[in-house]
Amino acid sequence: MTSKSHVQLATLPRTEILAYWVLSFGSHLYSFYELYRFSKEHEAGLEREFQLEKGLLKEFKRDPTDFEWSFWSEWAKKSLLWTLIGHGVVSSLTSVFSPKLRVPALLIYGLVAACSVLGVKGVSVLLVHLGLSFSVAQLRRPVLSWACGLLLLSSLHIQQLQEVQRGWYQTEEEYYLLLFSVAVCGLRFISFSLEHCWCPSEPGGVVQLYWLFSYSFYHPLFYNGPIITYKDYVQQMRRPAEESEKAVFSYLVLRAGRIAVWWIIAEYMIHVMYMHSIQTNETYIEILPPWALGGLALALVQFFYVKYLVLFGLPSILATLDNLVPPKLPRCVSIMYSFTGMWRHFDEGLYRWLIRYIYVPLGGSRHGPLSKMLSTGLAFGFVCLWHGGHDYLQYWALMNWAGVLVENGLKTLFASSFIHSIVEHNLSARMRRRCIALLSAFSTAMLILSNLVFLGGIHVGRIFWKRVFVQGWSTMAPPMLAFLYCFAQIGLEWTS
Repeated sequence: MTSKSHVQLATLPRTEILAYWVLSFGSHLYSFYELYRFSKEHEAGLEREFQLEKGLLKEFKRDPTDFEWSFWSEWAKKSLLWTLIGHGVVSSLTSVFSPKLRVPALLIYGLVAACSVLGVKGVSVLLVHLGLSFSVAQLRRPVLSWACGLLLLSSLHIQQLQEVQRGWYQTEEEYYLLLFSVAVCGLRFISFSLEHCWCPSEPGGVVQLYWLFSYSFYHPLFYNGPIITYKDYVQQMRRPAEESEKAVFSYLVLRAGRIAVWWIIAEYMIHVMYMHSIQTNETYIEILPPWALGGLALALVQFFYVKYLVLFGLPSILATLDNLVPPKLPRCVSIMYSFTGMWRHFDEGLYRWLIRYIYVPLGGSRHGPLSKMLSTGLAFGFVCLWHGGHDYLQYWALMNWAGVLVENGLKTLFASSFIHSIVEHNLSARMRRRCIALLSAFSTAMLILSNLVFLGGIHVGRIFWKRVFVQGWSTMAPPMLAFLYCFAQIGLEWTS
């Protein structure tokens, strides 16, 4: 999972790079335009089947089918946006008037905010999980801490328990918010438990329980992340604030403006392209024209990217103002040209968590290729379980595991002295870069396919595979790979 290429890439002529930019940008725009045309042509049918909402502008409808965007948008309007603002106010006031009370004040605020949204019964579930995790961690046995963490996460799938918890709330959305909170807090409990097991010299008892409460109920990251490890959280929250009021205000205005732009882009996409409704109906995917089919794939992954810029962006602002260092926001998926790059740069917090608590403790790359393969596989297996373990998630995890293994295998092969000498002798530096981009185009195609399985389900991935690589192997696949080659060149240029 952590392999990284150290090859120094050659610089290509500016005209060639410009051509790649034009082809990449143009293919995005034209495919989105074709998807827009298809959406408008079938708007009446989509509205009957999926109940498109009235748009923000009179002449547009709005596609509400993406559960995650609709779910968090409704909760933001209902309470979460206001509780996040309240957190910022409490943090600012305590930082100015009583810095030593900032952490306990934020802890109390986080508990009160969680109770106001999840209810006392919902918070009691988290307190039971916290208490069990803390108790088992005192034994300082990583295996027992992992067993406890996995059992607590597995409790989310016990049907009888689900029915009881559903009875606490009036709507499914309230129950799902509890579900998401327990899942994200589960990662925090595992993080705390393992850090406690690995640092026997650290003081235990009330002090550590206090920091576990603060870490678990830190409001900006409470419901959906991004993920910060327990060790990083405690170290960073203990540091004194250094920014001036002017710098804080400038940062707040700039980042808030960027989030507003990302929100507008996301809303614009679901107003003009009904990609989530289209992907739900196999008939529509089957009859999409080739360019619109490509537009559907690009629109789905791009919307996912922009969505998480918003979902992670606002909590990251507040975390930064609290002197934390949140993970970097997701990198644009259009310049992702490998499975390893996608995992490293899309959800950096989850990636660091997996590396620290699964990949490295299991041996990683230190004990040979078999250990690396096992460590990577178990990391993907945990991600699959944490997301729910459904059949489409199992396919997605297997595809990503296979993709990472193939990429690492190719890097090892080309790094061998025999192959490396042949490549160096026969290909110029620029041709080597073009060959890397060509191989990356195939990797990107499989990466997009795996993301379609994750975002739309097995049926979406199966139809794309059939239409592009089986039926369209001579007509659709070659131009698609050519455009993906351009995407890969832009990605290589950007990261180099």
